[in-house]
Order: sequence, then structure tokens, then C-alpha cells
Amino acid sequence: MPRQPINDLIAFLAVAREQSFTKAAAKLGVSQSALSHTIRGLEARLGLRLLTRTTRSVSPTEAGERLLVTIGPRFDEIENELAALSEFREKPAGTIRITAGEHAAETILWPALEPLLPQYPDVHVEIIVDYGLTDIVAERYDAGVRLGEQVARDMIAVRIGPDMRMAAVGAPAYFENRPKPLTPQDLTGHNCINLRLPTYGGIYAWEFEKEGRELKVRVEGQLVFNNIALRLNAALAGLGLAYLPEDVVQPYLHDGRLVRVLEDWCPPFTGYHLYYPSRRQASPAFALVVNALRRRI
Repeated sequence: MPRQPINDLIAFLAVAREQSFTKAAAKLGVSQSALSHTIRGLEARLGLRLLTRTTRSVSPTEAGERLLVTIGPRFDEIENELAALSEFREKPAGTIRITAGEHAAETILWPALEPLLPQYPDVHVEIIVDYGLTDIVAERYDAGVRLGEQVARDMIAVRIGPDMRMAAVGAPAYFENRPKPLTPQDLTGHNCINLRLPTYGGIYAWEFEKEGRELKVRVEGQLVFNNIALRLNAALAGLGLAYLPEDVVQPYLHDGRLVRVLEDWCPPFTGYHLYYPSRRQASPAFALVVNALRRRI
């Protein structure tokens, strides 16, 4: 026997329980004639009369009563489970995967998530530190974090960090026998601590700007790293000049362990943005994380 359309069975249950085509039609949001046609079609396919109709009432036949008792509880279970899923969806839960650079992860993501997650134990967050311009759709991330100027136009971008500045720094011991650079070009004569980035095809060129003039300087030195901590430690040890986010070196500038150079060549630039596909349907968990990050501005 062919499988019966679910909607036809739902229509039968409504009529059998309400014992009225009028009330059942109102409950289902269909016309009384359409409902009557549906029931007649179901009976024709089954080859059984399911309802006894009189001018004053509607009641299940013996076959109809058996069908009502058999499938009624099953449909009730389905409705209850769907309701439970709806409650689950409304309660923030699930895993959110985010790709970000090291600095953004430590200074933006973690400070926002640390107080949030204990309040929502069913929300899980996976942060992958990656300097590459990751394709978040292909890699199945929920979102990524980049500087505003690096976000693709087809993505939704939410600002989550203030404007930033970079700082070229060195230890006082490094400058004991070396002159301080006065222009970015002077860096070619210094031992610089380099950063390797996959998106730049190798060594990152230090970027400067002054009075509308932009310069990218490819520096050289003994050391190359792909993270912030080691570049900072090398600079503190007097092993060369480092180019780091201003907020990272600020405490060391304050206590004199580092000295800043070329400050007038390091203007502010657009800070971090969370980005995600425009077609993404935001889950409560994702919306929760986005709002927590947005509140930090």
C-alpha cells in the first residue's frame, strides 16, 4: 500500500478529535470544503470509511477509531520533540568556530569570551589562530576576524575592536652602539626581527605612512618568527628591532625596557572586524558571541 501523505493524516486526526469539520478546518487554517475533500481522498486510497458523518456530528468508524488510537500518540510525540528542539534552538547552545590572528584572539576574542562562557555552558567556542586569509566558507568556520580593510565585500562585517597603531621598538641595549632610525629607509641598516606570514608569500614588509605617503620596507635580520611573543622577547633581549602592535609593547615602553622609533610614521588604522557570510542564519549561540564582541567597542 502506498505511503499516505502526512498532511492527510493530520487532517484526519483533527476531524476525529474535534468531531467537527468546522472546528477542524478552523484549527488547520483551511476551508471546510478542502478539508472534506482531503478526508474523502484518504478514505478512497485506504478503501475504508474512517468517519461517520451526520448533519449534526462527525465520529470515527471502527477503522477510524483504530487509526486514531494508533497514530494519534505518534503525532503527539513528534510535536513534543519538535517543541523541545525549538526550545533548544532558542537557548544558546552549539559550537562556534572562529579563525583569527594571534593578536586578535588574545586581545579581542578572549577578553570577551572569558566572562561570557561560564554563563552559557552549552556554548562551545573553537578559536583557530591563523595568519592566513582563510576561506571561512570552504573551511567551515562560522566567522573570522580580520582588519577592516581585509574583509571581502560579500561578507557581513561587524567592528569588534578600536583603531590600532603599530610600533617599531628596540631595547636600550640595542641602541647603545647604533643610531636610531629617523625614516623607514634607515631600517635597512638595522638588525630587524621579521615576521613570516603565509598571506604575504613570505616575509612581511613593514608598513609605514606619513602625510599621505605610504612605504613598505622589507627589512633584514637574524631572526624570523611567526608569532608575537617570540618577536617581543627577542626585542626585549636586545637582539633587534621589532614591529608590533602598540598595545603589546606599551607596558615595556612605560617601564623603559623598550624604546620606540619612527612613531610619526605609524598612524592609526582600522581595527578588527568579525566577518561572516551574508547568507548565514545566525543561531542564538552565534548571536550571543557577536553581541559580546560588539559590546567591547
